[in-house]
Amino acid sequence: MLLNNNVTEFILLGLTQDPFRKKIVFVFFLLFYLGTLLGNFLIIITIKTSRVPESPMYFFLFYFLSDTCFSTSIAPGMIVDACLKNTISFSECTIQVFSAYFFGCLEVLILILMAVDRYVAICKPLHYMSIMSRRVYSVLVAIAWVETCVHSSIQIFLTLSLHFSGPNVTDHYFCDLQPLLKLACTDTFVINLLLVSNGGAVCTVSFVMLMLSYVIILHSLRNHSAEGWKKALSTCISHITVVILFFGPCMFIYTCPATTFPMDKMIKKNCVLYNWNTVD
Repeated sequence: MLLNNNVTEFILLGLTQDPFRKKIVFVFFLLFYLGTLLGNFLIIITIKTSRVPESPMYFFLFYFLSDTCFSTSIAPGMIVDACLKNTISFSECTIQVFSAYFFGCLEVLILILMAVDRYVAICKPLHYMSIMSRRVYSVLVAIAWVETCVHSSIQIFLTLSLHFSGPNVTDHYFCDLQPLLKLACTDTFVINLLLVSNGGAVCTVSFVMLMLSYVIILHSLRNHSAEGWKKALSTCISHITVVILFFGPCMFIYTCPATTFPMDKMIKKNCVLYNWNTVD
């Protein structure tokens, strides 16, 4: 399908066109990105040196480092574009779309698996080790990888189905399907509907499942002592915060038409910043 396109590269306008502000963007995001790499490196060291590395939560936390891969699929190009260039080839754009959706979806599914782990640990503590065996959580992670591949493959298929033969300037800082829809020279109604159905369904259904799991957890603690409540909340409150901060912007972006909200670029920037700050 690439051969049918007259456009071989896209021009990204980025967050700003002002030279001085570009320097600020470069320094600001470079520091955040380096902080993310350092934070995730420390997490890996902590997991490897922990006395309970076989714990399911440690296992899921290791795969939750996919948020670094998600940021890496966007951040380096954005940092370089702030100073050197602002173009991206069609092939690079396709790779970026695939990697961003792949690691973003994987992060969502790992959050769900973490919620499942907390549910079993809090609601069925006596059966925790038998239920959450290594075989079980390894299978769960494998299923998450398969679902992630399906989701990102659909998104890349939607990208390749677009035809570009005219404008190639997009008011964004990385290749995403919604900005690309505005440049396509074909009717994008069906593709936009599929985009909303695919991305929106993943975000909305996952968020509902996660919130429902924590409602069940809190409901099961109604007869516990204050000490039990405190212990359970100490393990869940940070996870709930991450879920709300991550899914709020995602549901806003991927359940709305591509041409409705001009503030999508700012919301997506906040999503990337969230991922960079998750490990801090």
